[in-house]
Amino acid sequence: MTGSSGEPLPAGGFTADRLHPSQTTVNLRRFCTAKPINQMRIHLKTLGCRLNEAELETWSRDFESRGHQITPRLADADLVVINTCAVTGEAVRKSRKLLNRAQRHNPRSKLVVSGCYATLNSNENVRSLGVDLVVDNRDKERLVEIATRELDLHAMPEQATTPGESSLLSHGRQRAFIKIQDGCRYQCTFCIVTVARGEERSRPIDQVVAEINDRVQQGFHEVVLTGVHIGGYGSDTGSDLYQLIRAVLERTAIQRLRLGAVEPWDLPENFWDLFENPRLMPHLHLPIQSGADSVLKRMARRCKNDEFQRLAEQARRRVPDINLTTDIIVGFPGETDQEWQQTLAFVEQIGFGHLHIFAYSPRPGTRAALLPDPIPRDVIRQRSEALHQLGERLKQQTLKRFSGRCFPVLVESAPADPASGWSGYTPNFLRVSIPLLPGSDLENQVVDVRLQQLTDAGDALTATLEQETRF
Repeated sequence: MTGSSGEPLPAGGFTADRLHPSQTTVNLRRFCTAKPINQMRIHLKTLGCRLNEAELETWSRDFESRGHQITPRLADADLVVINTCAVTGEAVRKSRKLLNRAQRHNPRSKLVVSGCYATLNSNENVRSLGVDLVVDNRDKERLVEIATRELDLHAMPEQATTPGESSLLSHGRQRAFIKIQDGCRYQCTFCIVTVARGEERSRPIDQVVAEINDRVQQGFHEVVLTGVHIGGYGSDTGSDLYQLIRAVLERTAIQRLRLGAVEPWDLPENFWDLFENPRLMPHLHLPIQSGADSVLKRMARRCKNDEFQRLAEQARRRVPDINLTTDIIVGFPGETDQEWQQTLAFVEQIGFGHLHIFAYSPRPGTRAALLPDPIPRDVIRQRSEALHQLGERLKQQTLKRFSGRCFPVLVESAPADPASGWSGYTPNFLRVSIPLLPGSDLENQVVDVRLQQLTDAGDALTATLEQETRF
């Protein structure tokens, strides 16, 4: 698992912010009422990866099917559900802060937590953070069922939603995350998530296809396949990622299919042939973590830099306009100045369209936490800043390369500031800004645009509409 089995996401409302417990669930306070409780208002919150987001979406749908209402306001909630993260020390800090905030701003609500931080520290959560229920990662798929039973969260049947309904679009979500598997069989020395998530478990292809068809019925034009280790999909069922993608393209009408992070050594045979179908978006997030083979060896990674270089060349040869992005860990134990310079040179050589940069922090329970020669924090900060500057320059080069081209863009939620215009993403995941036209409502529409020039911030391209909306 990398820091980007889904990429870390910023904290936010329901639309997403970003050691083995002896018990699967821990219940502090049971609420045993004599009659069913009417519709409850439920506030969902997540930190971390796209997989956490996919799980949150599933919980939202399950709560609504049981007759409850999803609310974006913490203060209004009767029940707060938080999906925590532990991929870095900073993620742990944010998880604790989120739990404290929930207690402080709505002490009357019931609090349910799950995710990697909650799983690895369930006793601490229960003892010190006012949690009513901890659901271990192994039981995440049953979280709504467990919470309903343990906290007596029953709603009247007539309040339940029908299967075709979804509140995600009403909450400003135009991209649905589909969980295809959980767990990872690899043991990268820095990764605590393999401890928290356990062995690989793949969802059946029919089940994934059915969920995507439901999303199409609900009005979604784009889905993202996500998991802890999606390249390992099917390792436990005799299938593989190629078969799953082919089934989704053949058996669903989803207009835009994206992949979450895929380990570069995991791409199945004939993988590039899948991109002959234009509905598979030409963007791959391939975590490399370091540009020095000696560091990759200490990380127990399974891809050397020359192998990654050949993979990038093959991708660009087979898939026109493909955008390659990656993860880099800065300050891994023992990282010398020479190794760091190798990383900078490698990143520039590949020409990534975007970097997810992680400052290394030791995670108890990982092999890397025991390695000698930790890097001083001020050195990590300096190296991170240098890499951020390089990453911004490479991103702008990537954006400029597509200036003047036409692409279909999925427009996201309505702009909070009219001056900022509409925003969305091209198939190869370039962010664009479209001027706000009087009387126009482009939300959740796929529109053809012509890309113009860099925005003032330099992280997107301005664009003008080419024709009427497609959907």
